Amino acid sequence: MRKLVIAFGLLLIASGLAYKFWPKHAAPPPVADQATLRKTPLGPVIGFVGERGAHAWFGLPFAAPPIGELRWKAPRPAQPWTDVRQALAIGNMCMQYPSLLSGAGQTKSTAPVGNEDCLYLNIWAPPFAPNEIPTGQAARPVMFWIHGGGNSIGHGGSYSGAHLVTDHGVLVVTINYRLGPFGWFAHPALRSEGASAEDNSGNYGLLDSIAALHWVRDNIAAFGGNPDNITIFGESAGGADVLALLASPLAKGLFQRAIVESGGLFAAPRSVAENYHDDAVPGHPFSGREVVSRLLIKDGKAADAAGAKSVQDAMTNDALHTLLTNAKATDIMTLYNGGGFGMIDAPDLFSDGVVLPNVLDAALFSDPTKYNAVPVILGTNRDETALFMARDPRWVENRLWIFPHLKDQAAYLRQVRYQTDSWRRGGVDDIAEAMMHSQPGQVYAYRFDWDEESPVMGYDLAVALGAAHGLEIAFVFGEFEGGLGLSYLYPKTPARDALSKSMMSYWTEFAYSGNPGTGRDGKEVAWLPWGTDDQRSIVLDTPPPGIRMTSDLITIDGLKQRLLQDAAITDPRELCGTYAQLFRGPSFDNDQYLHLGHAGCAGFDPESFRRF
Repeated sequence: MRKLVIAFGLLLIASGLAYKFWPKHAAPPPVADQATLRKTPLGPVIGFVGERGAHAWFGLPFAAPPIGELRWKAPRPAQPWTDVRQALAIGNMCMQYPSLLSGAGQTKSTAPVGNEDCLYLNIWAPPFAPNEIPTGQAARPVMFWIHGGGNSIGHGGSYSGAHLVTDHGVLVVTINYRLGPFGWFAHPALRSEGASAEDNSGNYGLLDSIAALHWVRDNIAAFGGNPDNITIFGESAGGADVLALLASPLAKGLFQRAIVESGGLFAAPRSVAENYHDDAVPGHPFSGREVVSRLLIKDGKAADAAGAKSVQDAMTNDALHTLLTNAKATDIMTLYNGGGFGMIDAPDLFSDGVVLPNVLDAALFSDPTKYNAVPVILGTNRDETALFMARDPRWVENRLWIFPHLKDQAAYLRQVRYQTDSWRRGGVDDIAEAMMHSQPGQVYAYRFDWDEESPVMGYDLAVALGAAHGLEIAFVFGEFEGGLGLSYLYPKTPARDALSKSMMSYWTEFAYSGNPGTGRDGKEVAWLPWGTDDQRSIVLDTPPPGIRMTSDLITIDGLKQRLLQDAAITDPRELCGTYAQLFRGPSFDNDQYLHLGHAGCAGFDPESFRRF
């Protein structure tokens, strides 16, 4: 029974990071179908007829394998082929720790899974006959999905575009990109004067997404897609990557719309990604320097961190480069702790001044000359952080060792609200306020409120999870069944299906026109641009009250005022901890912190409070 409890918790986490759409295990393997034969600039490909009659092509290489000397380099173009390539199987997933996002049967081992040769994409398209593939103005919009998973787990083969494709006539592309240390890694020995700025950037995972966008621009017409109408969309880390692509000068002109689902705006300075942890300007505990030290210890070349630092400092850049490029991928992965449901703690998205600006914050989006200004949708879920709190022993206890139960429901829901509103402020409201001045009428926002989960083992998921992180993905793709058995989270009801239909209608109309408006069917509640008639966001929910616009706006000052006036918080530790968690960085007021409440917070180190 204890295994059931553990599995339950893991399923909760997996459901939020990405919704798995694996084909049913009983389904026969795909069979090549002549109706899917396409001639691309790289060579001919043949796919198969997939779910709902959609045409599909899996495992198409969009870049050369990033192996050997290309391990920490910008992606190189894929090599062309002459024979018909069978695109029937998902390509290799990128190197990562096992998780429920890695695929069925991959969760029993703690050994790394995947392959460095992983830069593949998948295409879903309407079932066009070979002689009826639309071209020119008739070509269809392309929706380019970037999966979530903390930029360290997951893969594009987990998602099915069948509903979006067959219901609304768009094309859907899902991609892989290098993850964890293979996607983001910075060390002086990997930079050289003869290399390109991209090779020296460390932002390899983001460069992979850019390379995939180049591939789509150059090849998607062969499948009926419009290379001049591409919508990038992603969730969680994928949403953060979408924001990064909006900010990247290297992505200019490669997409025409963007949708950010539960993303965030952040980038690590190179010093954090590269320096030793104890340098005057400290690096991350898993910075490039620290990882090399761990590798030296693993290889028996040093006994401890101090010794490894001495050895590393005495090595030439050529020797360090050889050490890093010759190390086995699995040996590199095992230097990291994959205990967080497969996700690792390491820097990603670096402010390098080439791939990403040196300063990445919301103010960047107030000047249309400093980013890729395209129509954008920004959104979060009402209870984002509940996903990460719903099994945390700080908030949850097991009765009779089996049945999960919230220790203090009022305090739990209070913290979910504060933490989620802080997420929304940084991931939606601040950015939308900036963009409204640089591209008025082209910024849209949403809040996903659906919270009708069924209870499990007496645990009321409608309360504990509510509208948690990632739960909107199933509604966007119209897919509620999957190999993970997560359909129990989404009881089948007419209201659920109607909300999903509305969301798919909004998302695809945005892909067609850059304005979700009244949806693709023209029958939805009007989704107004940010700031129109003092309205800001659309709330996506089942009735009552259903889909509607709201004027809500969350600011730092408003959050602080709410917290300072919250009479429901009587525990000084909760008050101080909430302040420390919400207002880290420039918004932290030390004097205000020391004088919070009746006794102040001098007895609580603000750094001791971890998120959520």
